[in-house]
Amino acid sequence: MSAPLPHPAPRPPIAAPLWLLAELTYRCPLHCAFCYNPINYANERAELSTAQWIDVMRQARKLGAAQLGFSGGEPLVRDDLEELVGEGRRLGFYTNLITSGIGLTETRLARLKELGLDHIQLSFQDSTKEMNDFLSSTKTFDLKSRVARLIKQYDYPMVLNVVLHRYNLDHVGRIIDMALEMGVDYLELANTQYYGWGLANRAHLMPTREQVVRAEEVVNQYRARIGNKVRILFVVPDYFEERPKACMNGWGSVFLGIAPDGTALPCHAARSLPGIAFPNVLDYSVHDIWYASGAFNRYRGDAWMKSPCRDCPEKSKDFGGCRCQAYALTGDAANADPVCAKSPRHAEVQAIVMQAQHAQNSHPAVAQPQAKPILFRTDANSRRMGNDGKPGDGRSEAADEPR
Repeated sequence: MSAPLPHPAPRPPIAAPLWLLAELTYRCPLHCAFCYNPINYANERAELSTAQWIDVMRQARKLGAAQLGFSGGEPLVRDDLEELVGEGRRLGFYTNLITSGIGLTETRLARLKELGLDHIQLSFQDSTKEMNDFLSSTKTFDLKSRVARLIKQYDYPMVLNVVLHRYNLDHVGRIIDMALEMGVDYLELANTQYYGWGLANRAHLMPTREQVVRAEEVVNQYRARIGNKVRILFVVPDYFEERPKACMNGWGSVFLGIAPDGTALPCHAARSLPGIAFPNVLDYSVHDIWYASGAFNRYRGDAWMKSPCRDCPEKSKDFGGCRCQAYALTGDAANADPVCAKSPRHAEVQAIVMQAQHAQNSHPAVAQPQAKPILFRTDANSRRMGNDGKPGDGRSEAADEPR
């Protein structure tokens, strides 16, 4: 490792991270149009070794981290996943596998259970085979359904995640019915966040306000009818709010993400921000990264805030919103998150929502004839994309929407 990082100017006391997210790899068998992985992930092939990941886990646990998530890409493509889960359990972490289910055989699941894996979050793209397979650009619905049954068979709490957007918001009732049939304990209906591939495909994925309102009404009707049989989390899309969410509960507050190559990140999408040198665990200790790095201290506290956040009484509640969203929409990560009605740029967010409002039904090719085709997350598309997330030569792989 390099010499310790120089300590920044005095700041309010910094608590230890609670959640360590180990993004083991960017490799993935799915090609989801809303993936939060970096657009140029195909250029990021380096991955920490088993020993290096274990060292990171030990350092983070010593620092005070309590929850350990394994994600990607698809973490199951790593042959050492079982070894890492076992070490996480031995260290005393609560361990969570975040997976598409592709590669989770009964043999591997039995071994993970034996090693003490605490929790599995399984993703679906929709309740129908046609839409699930279209949105992931794969034929995986039947396989995912088999994996869901295996997870129940091995007595895991069944946690299902479905990312919502224009294509499937009208299917929320059917998605909940699918969850009930599967015996799901927790259903996370996570509206698309527009980073990475989601931002590149925003024109296709952005729902109408009516869709969001209808979907939330359906969710509330099910909650009233089924009680706690399935606990449903429905997160309203940021673009439809008047106040920003407390992204990651504040920059560098509870979350420590480690990318496949060892880059340490205060949120999943932080690499999209220019001008920040994010430290790497191969060069610095986890302790120094968390407490002393310029990257993790960049947006801690409120000294960095501009107006209107600086003088806002809600700044200790929402921390100014999301830095990545502020950059994506305004070009300056230090600006107020423009989903906030107090932001002078809020009208631009409303204009984006209105564009979706004028879309006809659920077929973007009809509603927006000038829109570019959906850009699926593939190695070929990634290599053709520039660092700014815009298509390079216009030859990106695309697909027709299901009719």
